[in-house]
Parts: sequence; structure tokens; C-alpha cells
Amino acid sequence: MLISFSPTVRGVREERPIPELTVANILAEWQTGAMRPSADQTLDAVGPRLKHLRLRRDITLTALAEATGISVSTLSRLEAGLRRPTLEQLLPLARYYGVTIDSLVDAPRTADPRVDLRPISCGDGSVIIPLTRRPGGVQAFKFVLPADRDDRAPDLRSHEGHDWAYVLNGTLRLVLGDQDLLLHAGEAVEFDTRTPHWFGATSAGAVEYLSLVGRHGQRAHVHGGAATP
Repeated sequence: MLISFSPTVRGVREERPIPELTVANILAEWQTGAMRPSADQTLDAVGPRLKHLRLRRDITLTALAEATGISVSTLSRLEAGLRRPTLEQLLPLARYYGVTIDSLVDAPRTADPRVDLRPISCGDGSVIIPLTRRPGGVQAFKFVLPADRDDRAPDLRSHEGHDWAYVLNGTLRLVLGDQDLLLHAGEAVEFDTRTPHWFGATSAGAVEYLSLVGRHGQRAHVHGGAATP
């Protein structure tokens, strides 16, 4: 909390609190026309930040519009700085990019550094939990895969980048090229993701593992709702 000082009748300075520059305060001030210069500059920077996120993930405006329910024209105006975002627009964008609203508007970091862990449920019963919140770059995820058949045919995928995974609990099946491997708790693996690969559970039970995923891996697997990094 910032403190300002104002003179009193006797010349003694009186402490007066200045409201923190939170997302809610920024949007409220803009909507009521009471914008401070700092809040005004913060909102002006949202457009370039949104465009940077989209381009780093190699996503088209059309694909982003379909995923968020925001029209292409509105997204284009937001990125160009011709329109300032509302909370209703920031929510689906933050959810899609896997970041907090605070990071989108670059609000000051609070004293609480904990990441808001919000699981992403997938259609096959698997769960993806984002463990990092900074936009862009390599992100950390926890994957939870339900028990599966041992004879399941793997859906091999390949993309640019490298992958790293560490098994927390259970047995993780990794098909990497022509190799079919079983990884147990405490084991880790790292490989070039241009090699076709697939992660899955076994009939022994569910498996939990951590994975570091680059932007190509996020676009191919996390945002696509699959549970394979």
C-alpha cells in the first residue's frame, strides 16, 4: 500500500493511503472516467501484450475467437489498442492462455506468490494442472492420467522443441519412436519432441507426472485438450 502526505492546518503532514493499482481498480477507474495516468498506461499496454501472447503460440485470430467467444474484429481492436478490454473479455483470454488477469494487465505483484492452481479437465478423464503463470516460454504442468488398457494403440505426435517429464506416482507408459517404455515413480525422461511420442497410463492404475512444455507442445497438447505433452 502506498502512502501520500498532505499538509494540515498546523503544517504537520498527515498520512493518507493511496488505493492499490489492482485489476478491479484499474477497470473501475476506466469505466467511470476517473483514470489515473498510471492506470491509463497499464491498460494501453494490454493490447501489445495480448498480441505477443497470440503470436508466441502461433494462433490465428479466427482460432482464438472460436476458443474464447470474442469476435475477430474485437480481438483485432484489442490487440491494436483501439479498444480497451473489459473484465468479461479478459477472463476468457486469461483462461485460454493459462495466465492470470494480473499478468495480462501487468498489475503489481502482491505479497502472495502462490500460483492459482486451476485444473483443466479433458474429455478422456485426464486432468492438466498449470503450475506456472508467466506468459510465454516454457511452462510447468502436472498431468494426471486415469488407468488405461495396456494394449491401447498410441496416438503419436511430434512438434518442435524438447520435453521433460518426471513421474510422481504410478507407472507412465512412454512410446517414443520405436521404443515402448514404462517409467516408474522417481524416474525422469527428456527427449527431442520432433520424434513421434505419446504418454499414457497402464492397467496398473492412474499415473501422475510433472512436465515442462514449450509453446509448440502447449499448442499441440494442452490447449487441444489432450493429456499428452
